Amino acid sequence: MNTKAFIKKYTMVIALVVVFILFSVLTGGRLLLPQNMSNLLLQNAYVLVMACGMLMCILTGGNIDLSVGSVVCMVGAIAAQMLANGMPSVVVIILCLIISIVIGVWQGFWIGHIHIPPFICTLSGMFLFRGLGRAILGSKTIAVNNKTFLNIFASYINVPGIDGGEKKWSAFIVGIAVAAFLIFNTIRSRAAKAKKGYKQGSAISEFAKTIIISVLVLLYTWKLANYKGIPVMAIWILVVVLTYAFITSKTAFGRYFYAVGGNEKATKLSGIDTNKVYFAAYTSMALLAGLSGLLWAARIGSVNGDTGNAFEMDAIGSCFIGGASAYGGSGTVSGIMVGAILLGVINQGMSIIGLDNNWQYVVKGAVLLIAVIFDVVSNKKTGKAG
Repeated sequence: MNTKAFIKKYTMVIALVVVFILFSVLTGGRLLLPQNMSNLLLQNAYVLVMACGMLMCILTGGNIDLSVGSVVCMVGAIAAQMLANGMPSVVVIILCLIISIVIGVWQGFWIGHIHIPPFICTLSGMFLFRGLGRAILGSKTIAVNNKTFLNIFASYINVPGIDGGEKKWSAFIVGIAVAAFLIFNTIRSRAAKAKKGYKQGSAISEFAKTIIISVLVLLYTWKLANYKGIPVMAIWILVVVLTYAFITSKTAFGRYFYAVGGNEKATKLSGIDTNKVYFAAYTSMALLAGLSGLLWAARIGSVNGDTGNAFEMDAIGSCFIGGASAYGGSGTVSGIMVGAILLGVINQGMSIIGLDNNWQYVVKGAVLLIAVIFDVVSNKKTGKAG
């Protein structure tokens, strides 16, 4: 792989490294404090989760879901009210996720089967669900104090006998295990490909990439070990990310989303029901938005009428910054995770240095525009038909 191809393939990873180093310097090293490194994950949990669902929508042809922030508000409001009325937390979680699926089915039906443009359908949903959320709250802020609910989403893993002191060694032990698995998996994968006679890339570059990732995992888990350990929220994020990574890369159904975005007419002619693809995309998006509503309610400890405001912009921005095409048909879960973390580093870095909130919007808008311009120019795309 030549230098030009390398830079094009890993542009956003390079950008993430540069931005991280930049804000580490600008904040005088405060970005690297264990608490801030832990908060980087927690504050962006909803973005990491919703970005997976948004990717599925974008893959179908650059479509987006504008209603997700309002769904976060509505589901969070329902959860807060039910918990305040003494309902068991597990029942509340199940009911909220079912309600999220119903919302997804509602929007997926209109988009997938009645063919209402996704922009219009989800725009109406943005107003509809926001209004319902505020009505459920009664225009008040409702606190979330249920300990079981908070433990399910916002607690930290504490292993007796290991995490009794200041350092939470279980976090670093997990980091070592993950690093060992990554190295072992690379060795196993190369051996399997060699046995089958498949062409492989350079062993040096592949192992170098694995070692760099492993070192970063170890450094991050060491930071977590020096704070409170691994947050339970990280497990929720990991389950969602791995599930969607598997669906998009290892299943035939996952490839349908790419096919629809690449050429919907040809996909229909090949016998694939594109209506079901759209339906599945918006149903899964609503489910993840509902889960994000629960994560946010537990993280903040309260829900109000502005909960979830502009969350859709963070999810959409993460996808485009992470390499998803504005025209659909391309994008990966690993890419959007890089995009979400990059956006998170920018947000947290700007907050630490005390940049005015108005200018924070300017910076995020500029980053998103640059990412989309890069996608269009590097792939020689235009918005014109034919």
